[in-house]
Amino acid sequence: MEDLFQTALGITAPWYIESLKFNVEQSRLDVFINFQRETTFRDNEEDDPSGKEYKAYDTVQKEWRHMNFFQHECYLHARVPRIKRNGGRVRLIPPPWSGKLSGFTLLFEAFLIQMCRSMPVHHMSKLTNVSDYRLWTLLEFYVDAARFDEDYSELHTVGMDETSAARGHDYITLFVDLEEKKTVFVTDGKGSETVKDFTEDLQEHNGQPEQIKQVSCDMPPAFIKGIRETLPKAEITFDKFHIIKIINEAVGSVWREEAKTNPLLTGARYALLKNENNLTAKQKTIRDSLSLPSLNLKSVKALQIREMFQQLYTATNKEDFESKLKKWYFWATHSRLEPVIKAAKTIKRHWDGVLNWKDSQINNGLLKGLNSVIQAAKRKARDYKKPHFKIMVYLLTGKQDFTHVNKSCLPT
Repeated sequence: MEDLFQTALGITAPWYIESLKFNVEQSRLDVFINFQRETTFRDNEEDDPSGKEYKAYDTVQKEWRHMNFFQHECYLHARVPRIKRNGGRVRLIPPPWSGKLSGFTLLFEAFLIQMCRSMPVHHMSKLTNVSDYRLWTLLEFYVDAARFDEDYSELHTVGMDETSAARGHDYITLFVDLEEKKTVFVTDGKGSETVKDFTEDLQEHNGQPEQIKQVSCDMPPAFIKGIRETLPKAEITFDKFHIIKIINEAVGSVWREEAKTNPLLTGARYALLKNENNLTAKQKTIRDSLSLPSLNLKSVKALQIREMFQQLYTATNKEDFESKLKKWYFWATHSRLEPVIKAAKTIKRHWDGVLNWKDSQINNGLLKGLNSVIQAAKRKARDYKKPHFKIMVYLLTGKQDFTHVNKSCLPT
């Protein structure tokens, strides 16, 4: 039986399974491991490059939680050797199955990390009988260890966006590598200081502020200020989804005001605000009926202005894009629709960043797509603090390679 478990657990010389103890009442399996007499152990610490091997000076009894044996909890026990180096320093030599967190095996840690990607930490705690505190400590260690090895020397194109970390006005800002499609940095707040925090982290990972050539973001003045102050070579591209959202809000404002006096518009909000290819059959019928020229509805005019703006992004080159944008701006500012005029002037104030899209062809669509994952991260960190939420954001969107930390982890 010991030989079977030794093979199943991957226990190799000089280690061997000495005995097994199975307790049905406690639903627990204990595996007792020992090492062969006269075994020598190598000290692999960086400050001892000689690779010299030492006999055990003494031993310390240790226990590790391992993967369950069917429905039963499994624990490994072993006398762990300590060696005494020539200088008199005593060092503990962990066995090959010992995890990064005291009391877990590497395989059990890999299992916990993979499961925490798929379910809330609190639920995982109940399922495995491992405390929330130890789970968060484990996740933080692996996330930090993976980030430590990250190299951003080839990072050139970044998307940034803020998201709420909790109810109220508690925010974090994400910086995403738009080429590798992964989160590279998360920081507190949504002001200009977030860009400074990013550049400091960039430099800690073999990068330089001057290498960032393109940044896609929304239009908050704080983001613009931070980019201009700390990323001197970066061209700003204002996210087209954010711009369309601004115009769509203007369409909504026109509809709300007109609907107060025109019963035809009652219940027509989504028929006017949604893109045509997203309309239901009923909503398309409503839109068609409202678009009759004889009705001359302001809401329909606002809708047409929005649709014309969306068509600008099909321009063949930057000159064509700018020419069409100028025509659109003239139409919007002469529409006599105050919310639309206000939206157009907002675009005018950010003209260069809007035009840059034709050169960069980048947007924050990836970040918007990650938003559902971010919301899942929020649920997985529910009832915990902001640092836990940030850990989950890295875990779910950072494409972190934990195999450098633990070979038992699945590759990303």
